[in-house]
Amino acid sequence: MHKSRILLVVASFLLVAPLVHGEASKLRVVTGCEARGNARPICGFQSPEDLVALPGGEAVLVSEYGAMEGNRPGRLALLVIDTDERRELWNGGDDAGAKPTWGDPSCETPPTASFSPHGILLSERDDTLQLLVVQHGGRESIEFFEVTGDGTDWTTTWRGCVVAPEKAWLNSVAALPGGGFATTKMMDRADDMEDLAAAFAAGEVRGYALEWAPGRGFSVLGGSHGSMPNGIETSEDGRLVFLNSSGEGEVRRIERATGKVEAKATGVPGLDNARWGSDGRLIVASVTAAEGHDESFALCMNLSEGACPIPFQIVAIDPKTMETEVLYANEGPPMGGGTVGLLMGKKLFVGSFAGDRILRVTLD
Repeated sequence: MHKSRILLVVASFLLVAPLVHGEASKLRVVTGCEARGNARPICGFQSPEDLVALPGGEAVLVSEYGAMEGNRPGRLALLVIDTDERRELWNGGDDAGAKPTWGDPSCETPPTASFSPHGILLSERDDTLQLLVVQHGGRESIEFFEVTGDGTDWTTTWRGCVVAPEKAWLNSVAALPGGGFATTKMMDRADDMEDLAAAFAAGEVRGYALEWAPGRGFSVLGGSHGSMPNGIETSEDGRLVFLNSSGEGEVRRIERATGKVEAKATGVPGLDNARWGSDGRLIVASVTAAEGHDESFALCMNLSEGACPIPFQIVAIDPKTMETEVLYANEGPPMGGGTVGLLMGKKLFVGSFAGDRILRVTLD
């Protein structure tokens, strides 16, 4: 991968790993919002980078991404599945009077108006629903929200946070038993992007996964070191971590207690978010853009309308055998640049780091 492309990815995109080799393309930003085949775009969102299903299967919680640098605000939103309606759930500065009860007791105030969400994860906590949010605006942190409601009527209330270690750039998050979490530290926040790009191009290992537990703070997860780790999920009992190591193009199954890498799924380029599917498999997004896509990546930066055209695929992984199956792949219309696949029965919802839409795919 050329240094110029690495610099573009690291300095501007800051989401996916080195792109696989292939033929150059003349992709352009997608401007229409029409269905194509079994894929229908749902427009009107801001960079819906990550998605989680809400109980009952009638709505999806959406992380409307801002920017890694924290200089562009985002929000939490709701997608009502039957009507395609978008509702805003939480903006920075909301819940100004909320008192924290989860996370680090030293975190006493909610995010400001610069709130910039990234990876999200919904889990159960003491008979309630907890939403963990990686966010970059004003502070690099994991934010805790309580989610209440049913059907299509949901609210989110801020409940606390944990500030990231100094200079860490986080990406995705997964819940652990006892009120803790695991998160991916893609890299150190760097003052010199040229140096960071050169290190990335040389394959230097600068990322890993972190665990945080109340009263113990952060620790490094064994077996997690790699080049730009991204998506992360845990087994229901918290014994295993499934880590997307983007630079290596592999998904690792790691035993938390020992740091042993039990198994891998390999040959999956540009890994992004991970999400458990309704069929029990791990669903991962894979950006498969080829060499020659500098222009397309540049066009995707800060899109407010339309969709990013770059190729992607959504891959299902059997957590026991680590065998892979491509569920869906696309480039260009009606949407490219897929960063998460949310599988709900025969419905697949795909989010993106850029643009104005979520893609709804009806699988055969």
